[in-house]
Amino acid sequence: MEKQASYIKRIEIDGLWGQFSVDWDLRPDVNILSGINGVGKTTILNRSVGHLEQLSGQVKSDLKNGVRIFFDDPEATFIPYDVIRSYDRPLIQADLVSRVPESNVRSELDWQLYLLQRKYLDYQVNIGNKMIELLNSNDDEQRSRAADLAIPKKKFQDMVDSLFGYTHKTIDRKRNDIAFYQNGELLFPNKLSSGEKQMLVILLTVLVRDNEHCVLFMDEPEASLHIEWQQKLISMIRELNPNEQIILTTHSPAVIMEGWLDAVTEVSDISTPLEK
Repeated sequence: MEKQASYIKRIEIDGLWGQFSVDWDLRPDVNILSGINGVGKTTILNRSVGHLEQLSGQVKSDLKNGVRIFFDDPEATFIPYDVIRSYDRPLIQADLVSRVPESNVRSELDWQLYLLQRKYLDYQVNIGNKMIELLNSNDDEQRSRAADLAIPKKKFQDMVDSLFGYTHKTIDRKRNDIAFYQNGELLFPNKLSSGEKQMLVILLTVLVRDNEHCVLFMDEPEASLHIEWQQKLISMIRELNPNEQIILTTHSPAVIMEGWLDAVTEVSDISTPLEK
């Protein structure tokens, strides 16, 4: 029987590049992996994600390709997770291009936003169904909670409007999909800058999880983001979903400026050279 974990407690990796092992104790909220280029940050993240991809809901092996992941609940067999990378390269994979019904999807971030638009629609349907269920309840307290279900979506919209306000973009709140108005003209996400697309991908990914316990892996998410957005990134994610465990790599001091210095781990602090 599948049992969901709330967060990852520890990651162990044997023989990373055949040079050192990794033992990383994680916080349930925010974990920031730092270090110079080539030290292994992205490799640690990728190996961890690769391990989670292989986990089965029925069979859990403590060792897969030299990686062990321990959950907060030893009996848990899986945890939901998302992976965000910062690349806005042209969409050249033939299998993806053939599956895209819209000509506006031209880059990897466009593809991610296309998929997230669909999840966003599902999220709104689910919220609507929950609201109807509460409003039909005979319990006054249950009915009073119905309006609270709309708060995260409004919070997301307010965040995006605040972030994009410098170019006079605001979300069209009458639509079910994500679109913007800029100086009276309707604007779809493919027309956003790379930094705007990246931030929209991150916030939408967090929102549609609907406060679920899950893990968000991000590999240098600051690459396309304005310095002020980097500073707000973690706090905005935590505000949208306080149950999200964040695991990210970064080069940017700005990402940790708003109180996350104690969440930083240097690769050298969790690695041990292998004996020859």
